Amino acid sequence: MRPHDMGTLFDEAAAAGARTVVRLDRPFDIAPRAGTHWTVPELAALVRATAARLAHAGVRPGDRVAVVKDNHWDYDLLACAVVRLGAVPAQLSARLDPADLVTLLQRLRPAALVTTSAVLARCRDAAGIAPLLITVDTAVPGAAHLAALDATGPATPVRRPVDEPLVVHHTSGTTGVPKLVVHSTRTLVHKLARFEAVRYPGIGLRRDDVLCNASAYGHGRTFCWTAVVMAMAPAQIVILTGDDPDTADPLLRACPPTVVEALPATYVRLQPLTTRLDNPFRRVRQYISTYDAVHPPALRAYLTASHHAHPVWMQGWGQTETGPLTFRFHTRRSALAPDAASTARRLGRPVPGRTRLRVVDPDTLRPVPRGRPGLLLVRTAALALGYVGEQERWDAKRVGDWWSTGDVGVHHRDGSVSILDREADTLPGLSCLRTEDLLEHLIPQALECVIIGAPDGDPLPVVVTADGRLAPDAWQRAVEDLPALPRPTVLAWDEVPRTGTGKVRRAALAERLTGAAVTGTGRWT
Repeated sequence: MRPHDMGTLFDEAAAAGARTVVRLDRPFDIAPRAGTHWTVPELAALVRATAARLAHAGVRPGDRVAVVKDNHWDYDLLACAVVRLGAVPAQLSARLDPADLVTLLQRLRPAALVTTSAVLARCRDAAGIAPLLITVDTAVPGAAHLAALDATGPATPVRRPVDEPLVVHHTSGTTGVPKLVVHSTRTLVHKLARFEAVRYPGIGLRRDDVLCNASAYGHGRTFCWTAVVMAMAPAQIVILTGDDPDTADPLLRACPPTVVEALPATYVRLQPLTTRLDNPFRRVRQYISTYDAVHPPALRAYLTASHHAHPVWMQGWGQTETGPLTFRFHTRRSALAPDAASTARRLGRPVPGRTRLRVVDPDTLRPVPRGRPGLLLVRTAALALGYVGEQERWDAKRVGDWWSTGDVGVHHRDGSVSILDREADTLPGLSCLRTEDLLEHLIPQALECVIIGAPDGDPLPVVVTADGRLAPDAWQRAVEDLPALPRPTVLAWDEVPRTGTGKVRRAALAERLTGAAVTGTGRWT
């Protein structure tokens, strides 16, 4: 089966005989009493029933429907139900800063908002955020309750043209208010999902795989992932909605995965499980990560935890606007190499035949030679349609037929790409990202290290540890062979402002610690 229409995706998978069993760490928010064990026909029935309920509430073809709720895979089931009605889902993370969420809703101007009572309480001061409000958890005055709506009415699929808007996702927002990105069926399904839904030798999904996903389900990657896994029909899918090791451990041990895809931040949080006697990653043959680079200590821990003869780690670099642009594969040997920390930001080569890359001078926009840093431009047929409410911003990031990623990096002579920094985070003579990788390699107790700029232009290091403490001598030993760095600010994990994907909101952290949010020009964000 090839993914074709997201509104009937689960129906088509069920008709094709998919025998995949889905195991959840907690019940779906849209089916709280239906348990944690699902078959594909049951998922198809849930999507149909949800579409009927939304139609009963008043959702119509062409409507924009915002979805803001607790993290779970039913973000994508809701989105498929909306698409089935010929409407356009906009998936927004409930972890957004309330002011940013209101800003995005005002840009979006949805006909309906599917959400929770807690989100409505946070946005109660925003007038007219949507004419139609639907809650998934409890009944709220002035809003329809999803569970109370009629699930038996007709919800005949409405198929929109492939080049019209299919779905709206938002960017991570590490450098400020996220952008609302519009994808079509052609860009997201035909160009991205279909490319991935192939049984490539060694790395493609197999029918006997147990696939674990621990992601931020309101972001763009999982909507595409949902299309892929329904087409590939692995034996089991395990869904984790949080990153607490003790909560995840029982389900992972009950269903030991062979393939794992997780957020880089979630890999860090679940890393203690790799050292347990009955570690749940012993059968893993492939790890997958997107959104951000995974630091070498985590790579080593997970690849070592696997008892598979030759486990691999597939790391993708891309953006919400473009989908994956490059891939790199790590092995135990490469993760243990002496230069692993210094090459962690080398993110592989552009996808052959699908992605082209160019590095230009950020001031003149003229190409620079291989091996020299510059602004990374890409060309891909999977490029999104635009930004909602910010068309001028979208147009400003186009450079002829090329798209500006906003990343500063190097295109090496062997064709691989290294990312040095976001342009908005650049500091003179220093790659913040490479320095962070080295510090994490040199400070074993560090969960994460962050380098941000100060108003005087100097770098300000932040070390994140489990308890928010770091011995002074540990820092001194780590930096003795590095360029001069001031003493760090030490924080616990929950003290760091984060995006819905667990990435550090660098602008917010910089503003909190220094009073300044952007050290680069910010032109390409």
